[in-house]
Amino acid sequence: MKGPLHSYDSLRLAFTTTPHATWSRSFPATPMSVPEARDWARSLLSLGGPSPILDDTLLLLSEVVTNAVTHSDSAHSRSGQVTVQITRLGTTVQVEVVDAGSSTTTPTIRTPAPADDGGRGLWLVDTFADEWGVQHDETGGLVWFRLTEHG
Repeated sequence: MKGPLHSYDSLRLAFTTTPHATWSRSFPATPMSVPEARDWARSLLSLGGPSPILDDTLLLLSEVVTNAVTHSDSAHSRSGQVTVQITRLGTTVQVEVVDAGSSTTTPTIRTPAPADDGGRGLWLVDTFADEWGVQHDETGGLVWFRLTEHG
């Protein structure tokens, strides 16, 4: 496993100093938001034609949003929100999912048994993303990943 990158701030600064397109949207912290977030991302990232990394981006987005609405404190509040930010820079897409964090758990990669129904979210992110990381503090949690089209 690659494992997350922990120097998120320096990577974010390098990534965001170049012109790009960024979109952000908040969703209720409920399971119904997973397909809504995926459809929203598909509509944004499909502009200009199909992308070779679109399917991987949507898969990883679904996994990270599912984790946020399942495991974060956002899901325990009627007004809980999960915010998705998508940045497109040329052939690179970065996705950030922000939630209320959790007082009892932190994002962790686990390798599930083949018969397990779940637990593959961050394992898939670690497997498919070019780079990824987590940020977890008293203000909330953030999981991000980056995919680049390799031509």
